[in-house]
Amino acid sequence: MGHFSPDVEHPLSPVLEHNIRTLVERRQREKNKSGIHERAAAKVARFAGSVYFIYAHLVLYGGWILVNAGLLPRMHPFDPNFTALYITATLEAILLTAFVLISQNRMAVLAERQADLDLQISLLSEHEITQLITLMSRVASKLGVSGSADLAELQTNVSPEQVLNRIDEHEERIRSEEEGPA
Repeated sequence: MGHFSPDVEHPLSPVLEHNIRTLVERRQREKNKSGIHERAAAKVARFAGSVYFIYAHLVLYGGWILVNAGLLPRMHPFDPNFTALYITATLEAILLTAFVLISQNRMAVLAERQADLDLQISLLSEHEITQLITLMSRVASKLGVSGSADLAELQTNVSPEQVLNRIDEHEERIRSEEEGPA
């Protein structure tokens, strides 16, 4: 087998290159499709989650406190009771919360779509593998090679509905056990 060196750039297969290009283009289309309000909310949320946001607040609110506490000479307090600081910080917290929630909602929609795609690919892969196992089992049978006793189970397609129903049953059983007798 060949030796893989991370320092040497290895060409990717055309299929992989196509998939990468398709994913990047799709992500860009999704980004462009979002409205101006969603893009603005995402930018505000990104900035609010940065160290620069912390620095700006340390300077702004720190200066506000120093001036109004009378700790800076030749500066007259403009908010000696810190009422305006309290109102400003509260309003900022409310708005930042809304911006973050808007961004999280958008991210949740994208994550749900990605999960759906992942599920579809997994189901397709499972079906294809089942078909390959069936084919290999037939080839082994023709060649007189004995296989594993588990092959019959592996040759059965998995029904997503049955899996989801079984998960629901288990979750319901656990919930009822946690709640105890009524």
